Order: sequence, then structure tokens, then C-alpha cells
Amino acid sequence: MAATNIGMMDGAYFVGRSEILAWINSTLQLNLSKVEEVAAPGAVQCQLMDAVHPGMVPMHKVNFDAKSEYEMIQNYKVLQDVFNKLKITKHIEVSKLVKGRPLDNLEFMQWMKRYCDSVNGSTLKNYNALERRDSCKGGKEVNKKVSTLLTSSKTSSTNARTNSLQPNKKNDTSSANAMQKTSKLATTAEVDTYDEQITEMKLFVDSLEKERDYYYAKLRDIEILCQSPDVEHLPIVQTIQGILYSTYNNGSVMEEAQLMISQKEQLSLSPILENSAEQVKQESQKRKNISSPESDMLFSSAASQKQRLSDISEFQHCESPLTNF
Repeated sequence: MAATNIGMMDGAYFVGRSEILAWINSTLQLNLSKVEEVAAPGAVQCQLMDAVHPGMVPMHKVNFDAKSEYEMIQNYKVLQDVFNKLKITKHIEVSKLVKGRPLDNLEFMQWMKRYCDSVNGSTLKNYNALERRDSCKGGKEVNKKVSTLLTSSKTSSTNARTNSLQPNKKNDTSSANAMQKTSKLATTAEVDTYDEQITEMKLFVDSLEKERDYYYAKLRDIEILCQSPDVEHLPIVQTIQGILYSTYNNGSVMEEAQLMISQKEQLSLSPILENSAEQVKQESQKRKNISSPESDMLFSSAASQKQRLSDISEFQHCESPLTNF
């Protein structure tokens, strides 16, 4: 389905924690207060898939009382089997989810809400969450807690209405009780505020850790590439390794790298000049090689002509035997 591979910039990933919790509690008739409490064990995700795809999830294998990582992983195995049956390609990062990291759990639950909304149009009709949860391990205990909370909330609301209708007989006592209740409410509000701030800080730390892990992976790839035997002896690779292994605020390494780059740029022009000088030298050598045989031939020709003239003159000046008679 289209929702199985939604991008990180999709509107689903901008849904707040309060909305996610309210949606889960209303859909599954629960009373959970933290996203990581919801997502880490993996049982809630299994029941959400059971709600949108009735009969696809073997609820008797789901453990709502999962506390150890091993028990949580078993729930995620059930969820992964359901994904495979439905051909959902969403990757479940089990190792991160079972750690209870707020950001990872929030993102996964945001995806779950987006998927469930895309299947059922934001409404789940005729789904009895309590009855389906009874067949799970620890499901009955969860249902008892929810029922107790619902009963206590109804009782408190009923008592509040009854007390409001009765006349106040003891003004001093009632005012003291009102002050105590007000102080308790203020304390509870402060605790909620601190919890909110702590959760926000955890989310911020998780995002920083994700960014750190991303850049560390990139640097590790560069380090492995620089250690390859084919390139590790190159000066530029040694310079990169120097930057990777340099201590904090060591500016000399960067200065050396920039100096080497500038020298490389200057040296890149020298082959052109060397080639030009080599071409001139080769041309002059060719001319020398061509002219040398011709000059030798002219020199030998001139020498032979001189020898002939000398022989003729000697012959003319020599005395002939006939002149003696």
C-alpha cells in the first residue's frame, strides 16, 4: 500500500506524542501515558494490526506482559510475520525499539497511525479491544487495570457531583481540604511539566545521536577506502588520513593539506612546459640528424675534387721521357 513507504517529510511524522497516545488509548481502550511505554514491548502494534486486519494476527502469541528484550522480540516476530503476509515492506528496527528510545518509538508509532488511517479512514468500527486482548498473555491483567481506572474515575466524578450538591457544613475544614487539593494539583502539574521537558530533552538527544552516527559512518567509509593497498601510499590519501586522525583544533594539518593542494596546482602546469621543451629538443635533433649526412657528402665531394686537381697538376709538371731525346 502507499502508506508502507511514506517519506520522512510526510505529515505523519509531524503528529505529536499527545495525539498518538490519545489515538492508541481510544482505539485499544488503554490508559498509557508514554510513547516508549506503548511501543517498546511491541504488543500494542500487534493489536493495532489486529484492529485494521481482523484475523491476521495470532493474538494468543502476543505478550502484553513482556518486560525483557527477549519477550519483546517475540512480539516483534509476530508483527513481522503479519507484515510479510500483508506484503508490507516497512523495516522494523527491533534493536532500537526494544531499548525504549523515545524518538525511534515515536517515529514508528507515527508510521503505524498513518498506516491504520490509510486502511480504515481514521475509524475502527465494531472492534472489541478488551475481548481480543483477553486471549493474550498478560492481557487479562491489563484489562483489569483499565477497568479499575475507569471505575475509579467514574466514582470520583460521581462523588464530585454529589459533594457539589450537598451544603457545606464545615467551612473551615472544606477550605483546608480545598487548599490541600489545590496544592496537590499544582504539584501534579509541575511533575507533568518536568516529565514533558525530560521527554523533549530525550528526543533532542536522540536526534543528535542519529546525526552523530550518520557522520561517523561516512567517516568510517572514507577511512576504509584510504586503507586500500592501491591508494594508501598516495600523498593525498596520507593527508586525508592525517585529517581523520588529527586531534581536536589541530589547524596545522589543514594548513599542510591546503599547501599540498596549491603545490599540486602549480606542478600541474609543469608537464605542459616540459612537453614543449621536449618537442623543441626533438625537432632540433631531427634537423641535426637530417643535415649531418648531407654535409658529410658535400665535404667528401669537395675533397675528391681537390684530390683530382692535385693529381692533374702533378702530371703536367712531371718530365716526360720523350723530352730527353
